[in-house]
Amino acid sequence: MTRKKLYLLSLLSGIIFALSWPPNGFPFLLFIAFVPLLQIEHAFSSGQTSAKRTLLFGLSYLTFLIWNLASLWWIYNASFGGAIMAVLGNAFIMSAVFWIFHLTKKRLLTLNFKLQTLNFVFIIFWLAFEFCHYRWDLNWPWLTLGNAFAGNHTWIQWYEYTGTGGGSLWVLVVNLMIFNLIQDKEFTVQISKIKVAGILSVILIPIIISFSIYYSYNEKKNPVNVVVVQPNIDPYNEKFSGMSFEEQLDKMLTLAKQKIDSSTEYLVFPETALTEDIWENDLEQTASIKQLREFLKPFPKLKIITGASTYRLYKAGEKLSITARTFGRQEGYYDSYNTALQIDNSEKIQVYHKSKLVLGVEHMPYPTVLGFLDKFAIDLGGTTGSLGTQEERTVFKAPLQFPPSGGGLGVKVLPEGQAELASEANLGGASVAPVICYESVFGAFISEYIRNGASLIFIMTNDGWWGDTPGYKQHLIYGRLRAIETRRSIARSGNTGISCFINERGDILQSTEWWKKDVIKATINSNSGSTFYVLAGDVIGRVCFYISGIVLLFILISKYLLGKYKLRQ
Repeated sequence: MTRKKLYLLSLLSGIIFALSWPPNGFPFLLFIAFVPLLQIEHAFSSGQTSAKRTLLFGLSYLTFLIWNLASLWWIYNASFGGAIMAVLGNAFIMSAVFWIFHLTKKRLLTLNFKLQTLNFVFIIFWLAFEFCHYRWDLNWPWLTLGNAFAGNHTWIQWYEYTGTGGGSLWVLVVNLMIFNLIQDKEFTVQISKIKVAGILSVILIPIIISFSIYYSYNEKKNPVNVVVVQPNIDPYNEKFSGMSFEEQLDKMLTLAKQKIDSSTEYLVFPETALTEDIWENDLEQTASIKQLREFLKPFPKLKIITGASTYRLYKAGEKLSITARTFGRQEGYYDSYNTALQIDNSEKIQVYHKSKLVLGVEHMPYPTVLGFLDKFAIDLGGTTGSLGTQEERTVFKAPLQFPPSGGGLGVKVLPEGQAELASEANLGGASVAPVICYESVFGAFISEYIRNGASLIFIMTNDGWWGDTPGYKQHLIYGRLRAIETRRSIARSGNTGISCFINERGDILQSTEWWKKDVIKATINSNSGSTFYVLAGDVIGRVCFYISGIVLLFILISKYLLGKYKLRQ
């Protein structure tokens, strides 16, 4: 195979990936996107090209660079450096996975494994890579193959069993089947017809099953009344400068008053809606909290869930987190958080700290080694440097409502150990997963909230950093995947949009317009059941991760044993 053909195949693969990605792509193209790249690899493995093997890495990098650039270019609106890191870095990691697959395949060929069967190693390695890409410090799972079908949610209702890993497996298997059909040396019309029928079956049967699930799925009636506010505060010119925190809060509460009434159970504000310097050591003394407390008084059932920028001061001698920072010239340490708060008519304010942080914006990877790079963190308004996180997924509980002895209606938060003893009806509401921005891309992460008792998902985000680009549209439709995986209704509050409600089938309901202040209200159903995916997690990715480890270990051991055998000879 000539160099010219190799480069053309690399370009073709990259272009197909680019054309397949949402929001405007054609996801069916993903079923052939890897085929040209697999043809390139086959040329190197089978000796059909005289080019140096290192060229394979460059060709795969070209493919993945085109895909990443076409799908992620919008990041530059927030940060040019962040865009460079995301596009070049992610393409490099993808190419490294493909290169490792090639080296493994070459090694297994020397051990007399069959060439055709070894291509399945690629599926295992790629799914293992996606599994890791959700979990390590360099996480950036935005281009997980299974995400591509978020705009076609009626095709993938079976994600409630597999998560996005099932979609990735679907794509990879079809690509390999088509590649094997093209490479078939024993080609006959009859055999090709059987193989084509097999390929079509693998594509269509999951879609047919999905349609069946979609049209037969009925939500259990467990209504919760929710109001979502979209204040449309410019993140660059108003949110962190140019508009006081008092003005911003007044704007949100004024919008809320248009829809809120005595039946409203939840009021949702977007990510970092409260921009006052809020110290968690003394929440009740914060002006923003006091104002929200006053707003709540006429509405006993109402719970406000809002994003906020908060801080925590460490007491003298208290154990410091790895992200704790100094005041500079003053003594003492503190942590900074991207936070969600639930404020209601009980005495307790419930707090959750965002724990899937945006690389290069909210945290630096491997802080024990690279912590010194915090000073280079990208500033998107507010605090720079690595933010604090938490281990557990906090679920916001509704306060228990009861008539106090003095008359009227009193509320209290149900004790942690008694949570399972009360029904949602007795609690006067649902249990909410407070998901902050980037966290909504992580399926297994969201399932931790559900296992902790969440019956609804509220997504708080600020996508205005990216401007009117595909970024906020991709982020919006990825929320559909979380609804399907968990069978939870979602209320989404975006600072500049798009805000909406998503039902348990993944249908987007009552969405707002982009970059327009608005407030919407809906009755959505809470759900206390668990899907197979919630209970089992990323089974496909986990299994492939362990298998890939066994394969690589086998390669190392076989190489070591063969080396010892040669020395004895």
